[in-house]
Amino acid sequence: MGIVANQRKGHWMMANSLVKLIKLNNLQYNPNRDPQVYRRTVKAPFRIQALLDGEGEARCALRDEKGGALAEAVVKLPGTFTHELSFATPGVRLVTLTVEQSSQKFSQDLRLDVLERAWVG
Repeated sequence: MGIVANQRKGHWMMANSLVKLIKLNNLQYNPNRDPQVYRRTVKAPFRIQALLDGEGEARCALRDEKGGALAEAVVKLPGTFTHELSFATPGVRLVTLTVEQSSQKFSQDLRLDVLERAWVG
């Protein structure tokens, strides 16, 4: 599961009925997009959102590269999981967003690039 191209409508959509859309810094997340559009500087927050569909409740989590929990929440469906996080040092981070509801499970890796300072120009 993940992101697939919708040939007829010419846009990206999620191939999972539980997760309708993932947004990073208020932009639809696309792993093939130039990572420059998602970059943040040290201490500037990344905003991660998952727009969820269905009925009942879903467990959402953000985990770091080592599997440590950065955020966990139970979201009433339909609803939105939102979390903001920032980093004190520059570098590339990989976080994993997971959403689970009964027998459905969704997972998406997100690359977060942290710059030492903003680019000039």
